[in-house]
Amino acid sequence: MAEIRETLFRYLTMLQLIPRHPGRIATPVLQEKLRERGFQIDSRSLQRDLRDKIALHFPLGCDDTQKPYRWYFDREFHCNLPALDVPSALTLVLAEEYLKGLLPPVVVGQLTPQFTDARRLLDDLESNGLSQWAKRVRAIPNGKALIPATLEESTWQAVTQALLEQKALDVQYLSRSTEEEKAFTLHPQGLVSRHSVTYLVATVNDYTDIRQFALHRIREPRISDSPWREVENFDLDAYIRSGAFGYLQGKEDVTLVANVHPKVAWLLDETRLSAQQTLSPLPDSDWQQLVAEVPNDQQTLWWLMGMGANVDVLEPPAWRQEIFNTAQAIIARDKGD
Repeated sequence: MAEIRETLFRYLTMLQLIPRHPGRIATPVLQEKLRERGFQIDSRSLQRDLRDKIALHFPLGCDDTQKPYRWYFDREFHCNLPALDVPSALTLVLAEEYLKGLLPPVVVGQLTPQFTDARRLLDDLESNGLSQWAKRVRAIPNGKALIPATLEESTWQAVTQALLEQKALDVQYLSRSTEEEKAFTLHPQGLVSRHSVTYLVATVNDYTDIRQFALHRIREPRISDSPWREVENFDLDAYIRSGAFGYLQGKEDVTLVANVHPKVAWLLDETRLSAQQTLSPLPDSDWQQLVAEVPNDQQTLWWLMGMGANVDVLEPPAWRQEIFNTAQAIIARDKGD
């Protein structure tokens, strides 16, 4: 009985681990993931399970164009283990609304079966009104959101496979500076979605420095014959904190001092600009003075510029001067017209 139970749990785990098309999972990767979950199985037995057991009852496909073989389920195959509950369905509908404005359609499309299941579950609950929930919930980004850059499904598939399986990737990359395509061998170290663009964080060719490659500018990606090279002690979170995606102007935080309009003060009282922030009323005015410890980066400066006349930056002096210079350039351009 114990052996039968273990076999059943192994099959259930395999159903959860094998992705839908266009995803793939190589046999050795699947074997390792099963071992991590406590199932000891040799490669021959695993192949037998896949071919003679799972494939007989489920729409399992095999990409045998290269070894090791890669397995996947039909795109329309639904296998939710455990079954989706109402709170999870509500969360998924809201997540879909948010992700549509953040990620390329091909990436959001990977979750289409889960989103469909969530909406179907809510639609079946007409008696308690939950079927209307999906029609009455929207996620709006803070600020102007650009439409996500177009991304080919084959590019997403190749990049995620290389990242998951720790493989090098041969690509043609469209350089923004030269507007020319160049051949690179990339060694993926991480993936970061920032605003409307998704970036592959990787080293290139034989170099060791970390660079960023916009996925929508990657052409003709394929798994490379070159061995993947790991960057020793690389920490993706530390890399992001270093300002790699925020156009850092200095390593140390700066003290921002600014007089702000009442509406801005209200906004920052509810949604803080910094964990270390104070707002103090100004004498004989309905404005308030903001003091906050913020990163010394372009992102914060651009946010302040976006506030226009509703924010008067006093410190740091360099930021005040840059805002002044920008205003002067706009006025000069207007006079030139």
